[in-house]
Amino acid sequence: MAFDQQYYQRYYLDPRTAVTSRAEMRRRAQLITACTHYVGLPVQRILEVGCGIGLLRAPLLKALPRAEYTGLEVSDYLCQRYGWRKGSIVDFRARGRFELVVCYDVMQYLTAAEARQGIANIGRLCRGALYFGALTREDWEHNCDQRLTDPSVHLRPASWYRRELSRAFRPFGAGFWIRLDAPLVTWELDTAG
Repeated sequence: MAFDQQYYQRYYLDPRTAVTSRAEMRRRAQLITACTHYVGLPVQRILEVGCGIGLLRAPLLKALPRAEYTGLEVSDYLCQRYGWRKGSIVDFRARGRFELVVCYDVMQYLTAAEARQGIANIGRLCRGALYFGALTREDWEHNCDQRLTDPSVHLRPASWYRRELSRAFRPFGAGFWIRLDAPLVTWELDTAG
């Protein structure tokens, strides 16, 4: 997959073919930060895996003004244009861990082995909460607009992602996962598991 200027123009910048909008991503950032506040997670460091054109960066930092943001991206084009850190979640290493990791619409571009490695690596990098989303087989068949969604992906069932994520995280709901050893209290009926 070539994550070049043409790819981002089609899926993110052209309003006729964009798969998301700035408004939708602002709402997503509000959800993420509301969950971190609700569970009492003080966020000092944020890692966004596959940050793309950075639609979540500004709203996350607005809601978490004391946080430091790291955008990780495989696209040479985006790293040059936005100054993101070049790398893949499969083998990314960082000094220290992150209280909040955001990994949205990335894993479907990786093979099963790469996605498994990437999720395990997120487990090592995250010490608090994860916001996670990936296009699943069920989403492709029932939920997404296939005219706007990139079909060049590896479709796996949602149960596959849940199984892999549950090795290091417990589900909180709405795409939010809490690290198993994080000292955060969540009420039973607040959780999605």
